[in-house]
Amino acid sequence: MWHSKDVYYLSGSTGILAEDLGKSLLCQFPEISFNTEKIPFIQTETDAKEAIDHIRARSMGRFPLVFSTVMNKELIAILDIPEVEFFNICDSYLKHLEKLLEAKAIRISGTARHLDDSTMARRATAIQYSISHDDGSRMRDYDEAEAILLGVSRSGKTPISVYLATQMGIKTANYPLVVEDLESARLPPAIVRNKHKAIGLSTTAKNLHHMREERYKNSKYAELSTCSNELQQAHQIFLRYNMPVIATDGKSIEETATQVIQKLSLTRLPHL
Repeated sequence: MWHSKDVYYLSGSTGILAEDLGKSLLCQFPEISFNTEKIPFIQTETDAKEAIDHIRARSMGRFPLVFSTVMNKELIAILDIPEVEFFNICDSYLKHLEKLLEAKAIRISGTARHLDDSTMARRATAIQYSISHDDGSRMRDYDEAEAILLGVSRSGKTPISVYLATQMGIKTANYPLVVEDLESARLPPAIVRNKHKAIGLSTTAKNLHHMREERYKNSKYAELSTCSNELQQAHQIFLRYNMPVIATDGKSIEETATQVIQKLSLTRLPHL
């Protein structure tokens, strides 16, 4: 078994897709250490030759793994050499699709990125919105939100909001359930009228206690009993307003964000 392996992500565009797909596969081998490098914008024969020469020089016959989304057949021929383990991610699927659809693919990298000029503008708008509507700010603008995350303090609202905006282009507001909300089991009107966009975030009392202890050690705020009581009160609010709830403990930010997208039936932006 290999203990370490060099990995290269090659692309005719930004390389985000090649890297994401490659990492999704390699994470299944946690016992192996991977040394990774991304080489984007391989668009000419010179680019391809420079890329493969670089890989040869760096990996020196150790048969590195190469994940590629390059679609040009001439460039693929340069990159797919015996000294590397070449995974042609897109081309094999395109060949199959060409047969099924009885049509020829245009084989131009980054086409999806250029099809919609509003993609970058939408992402920038989502980021700006989420930053300015963090932690209950500017509730008067909640009608513009695509998602509203609710939860007690330190339940993961802000990082998930940021991820939804930066990676998925979703205008996300987040609102902390404060003592007044928890004790009255009522939400502000701006949230109630937009409850079809709202998601409750929850966690375990133990996990919340750990998160709060890191910031306010030995405080009443961080006590396990306080955490347990607040989470119970929050669940009563979620139940009262018939709001979907996502448990964040044991999940990555990416996993939780994906669940938000699914539960609210939202459409994420494509990778750039």
